[in-house]
Amino acid sequence: MRAATLRNSIVVLLMSGLLVSAAQARTLDTAYGDVEVEGTPERVVTLYEGALDASLAAGITPLGAVTTRGGDNVAEYVEAHLGEDRPAIMGVVREINIEAVLAQQPDLILAPAQLPDEQYQLLSRIAPTVVPHSQPLAADNWKAEARLYGEALNREDAIEDAINAVDQRTSALAETLADANVSGTAFLVRWMPGGPMVMSENLIATGLLEQVGLDVQGADLIGERGVHSDVLSLENLSQVDGDWLFLATLNEDGRAALDAAKQSPAFTRLNVVQQEQVVPVNGQLWSSANGPLAAQAILDDIEAALLP
Repeated sequence: MRAATLRNSIVVLLMSGLLVSAAQARTLDTAYGDVEVEGTPERVVTLYEGALDASLAAGITPLGAVTTRGGDNVAEYVEAHLGEDRPAIMGVVREINIEAVLAQQPDLILAPAQLPDEQYQLLSRIAPTVVPHSQPLAADNWKAEARLYGEALNREDAIEDAINAVDQRTSALAETLADANVSGTAFLVRWMPGGPMVMSENLIATGLLEQVGLDVQGADLIGERGVHSDVLSLENLSQVDGDWLFLATLNEDGRAALDAAKQSPAFTRLNVVQQEQVVPVNGQLWSSANGPLAAQAILDDIEAALLP
């Protein structure tokens, strides 16, 4: 009798384990077809800044990450979410060091939507590699990406909480700004060594500006280019003379070029300059970053600028 009871208990335990395993195994819809991921990955490598952002938002510090655009390490805003265990650098997003990825022995790789097929074939032999579908440029694309990465990490609830926190804060800030009668037109301009470029209203940063109540301009200057306009000459700066001007630089060269432009009459005679409503912002964060942590950092900047 006891033997039969023991056998039944073992069968129950085995079945329970199989059910748990089946529940944790997931099939993800990715740009390279269905990808199977089991359990909760512990050794994660991220090859895209949005993937690093989502991973940290989900409570997981990756073993590896790529450098931020124009830098030699992760983005500045990410630093606040890293402890002593820092991810090793796997190269840059367009030049991934496959050997460095292999050395980390990952059980999950989170990659960018633009990952070339040749790299995918190599990476997918190392570990399940999750590549989001490419989407038309839109201000809320980061949410779909974060949710896919969260599903891969088996941290869907944590990602959903992070997204909801951004939405709630955005709504609250919009109400506060409306009560304070803060509104008007806005441009996001990235200042490069060659001059200023107007950034699309479909970026995460400009999308948040719209959601808190500003009227983001510049679509007519961007046209079919998608992400940004051609470089504007200083003589054409009047085209970005709205109520608010958010100025982003990516590196020291860009900052030096902007500092020089600020000395020119074309810049100083802008109404937005004379009204002292020019807001310097981090170009990496405002024109390249993606994810719930980036959204919160951008909202920090918006709140500090509009509600001093």
